[in-house]
Amino acid sequence: MEAETGSKKWEGKVSAGLPIPTAAQVWPFLEDFCNVHKWLPCVETCYQVDGISGQPGMIRYCTGTIKDGRDETMIKWAKEKLLTIDPIKRCLSYEILDNNVGLKSYAATMMVLPSDIGDGIHGCKIEWSFVSDPIEGWRLEDWVSFLEASLQSMAKNIQDALLLL
Repeated sequence: MEAETGSKKWEGKVSAGLPIPTAAQVWPFLEDFCNVHKWLPCVETCYQVDGISGQPGMIRYCTGTIKDGRDETMIKWAKEKLLTIDPIKRCLSYEILDNNVGLKSYAATMMVLPSDIGDGIHGCKIEWSFVSDPIEGWRLEDWVSFLEASLQSMAKNIQDALLLL
């Protein structure tokens, strides 16, 4: 985990290693911008609301259900805009346009990179970096920890899906 706390904006990066699949095998799961709900446990629904599928400018709508401190269920949602997508570099960037999560400004980049694990094993890793305004009621460390856990779950789900193919 890398995070910078000295500036007004929050910045950080988390990563998850996948020892078996290659970057080329993992990229199609992230490239499909409106299927994040299949891999990211905190997202229950995700669908396109505007733009051309897979092209910069496309907007998706995501929802998830959480329980608050009083054990009450709340629906959280976000509209997210695809800013860039590069299948050669296997990366995409997006920003949150509107939400009820508490994010005033949030932009992120997701990349799939090859990695040399050693002993002739070549897996990959997913990196998720972000820049945002501080989130009311959160500490930067808690936000990074949440993203780290989310990405680890996403990586496991993608790897499990690949094993079924």
